[in-house]
Amino acid sequence: MIWYSHLFKNFPQFVVDLLKEAYSTKLNKFPVFNINDDLNDLCTSAVSPNTTKATRYALNVWRYWCMTNGLKDHTDITKDLILPNGGTPAGTASPASSSSLLNRLQLDDDMDGETRDLFVTVDDPKKHVCTMETYITYRITTKSTRVEFDLPEYSVRRRYQDFDWLRNKLEESQPTHLIPPLPEKFVVKGVVDRFSEEFVETRRKALDKFLKRITDHPVLSFNEHFNVFLTAKDLNAHKKQGMALLTRVGESVKHVAGGYKLRNRPLEFAAIGEYLDTFALKLGTIDRIAQRIIKEEIEYLVELREYGPVYSTWSALEAELAEPLEGVSACIGNCSTALEELTDDMTEDFLPVLREYILYSDSMKSVLKKRDQVQAEYEAKLEAVALRKEERPKVPADVEKCQDRMECFNADLKADMERWQNNKRQDFRQLLMGMADKNIQYYEKCLLAWESIIPLLQEKQEAK
Repeated sequence: MIWYSHLFKNFPQFVVDLLKEAYSTKLNKFPVFNINDDLNDLCTSAVSPNTTKATRYALNVWRYWCMTNGLKDHTDITKDLILPNGGTPAGTASPASSSSLLNRLQLDDDMDGETRDLFVTVDDPKKHVCTMETYITYRITTKSTRVEFDLPEYSVRRRYQDFDWLRNKLEESQPTHLIPPLPEKFVVKGVVDRFSEEFVETRRKALDKFLKRITDHPVLSFNEHFNVFLTAKDLNAHKKQGMALLTRVGESVKHVAGGYKLRNRPLEFAAIGEYLDTFALKLGTIDRIAQRIIKEEIEYLVELREYGPVYSTWSALEAELAEPLEGVSACIGNCSTALEELTDDMTEDFLPVLREYILYSDSMKSVLKKRDQVQAEYEAKLEAVALRKEERPKVPADVEKCQDRMECFNADLKADMERWQNNKRQDFRQLLMGMADKNIQYYEKCLLAWESIIPLLQEKQEAK
């Protein structure tokens, strides 16, 4: 077996050791591409055209090692590192352009995709008009190599209430886990047309993200209800069969509600609760202000569309100024078009992410509340055992089961919280980078539009 360490000679030794371990043990435990085949294809010579990709592989292993070992600021370690291609690690290079930064942000997702075994997409919305109701269905395409699926590919159609059924089933059967939120079902009539192309596309994106969140979860993605949702041609039949069914864990948690009072929440979970309250408050404020900004931009856009034509009509009365005035009119028209694009991007890309994470915090609070209820039940039962007159009372089986449920809640909640934080950092980093990129494009277009009329004004001045 050949190890091509010459490609990574400028990396710290522990990164090289990690790569050696991954290659020699053939343990595909890192979220990157296949170790057995791709390294042989990439590392064919000391001067390989794929050196950059191999370098990215090493960086992914490095980042994963840092993440699993609790090193949050791994970029501090990499800031002085020189890569074989003469560059610097992703996240430390100076941004030559916003688009290049956005491309770098997608690197991890592209390489993670090569190790996934379940892919789900939501597309092709269709409107159905019946005598009793009108609704939208979405096509869900599933591709998987998992043994739980009889076929490698499925294609079904689902409406919003089917997604809602799935989420309820996941909450019932997996009460210890954080279930991703769905977009709000109801809209204000007369304000938003729920059958408009823009609204349907925004909802499709949200539903697609909802399923992808579940797909990426190591537990939820194996849930039997999720499997049925993705594969069953007639979902209504399964809905009727499962009306009164709950898993043992789900049933036990459901019957605990309201029966016991928690004395003290552990510090780590108290900190989570405080963080979620603050996080939701901040996002709510940002959401309200962003909506006001968009409203003002739309009003400004209306004024611009009335403002530009004035110069055009004026040019008909001023023969000597006709060309510059027409230029100003066209310039304002270009600026209004750029502003419309910016407003659409804010409405379709920025606001939905804010609302999703506001709902996400509510979902996390719900799981935290269930955990508190199980702890309160356990403490109450434990106290009842302690009050018995026996010198060494035996702990009943129901108390031990309650303790097991509490420990399960604690472990699952902490794992999901960590996963949620990682997703949040990535999502908001990409969101803010995208917002910066769109604003840069907007101001560049406006600058270009105004600069284009300067030659027209200069020509008139020289003519005089």
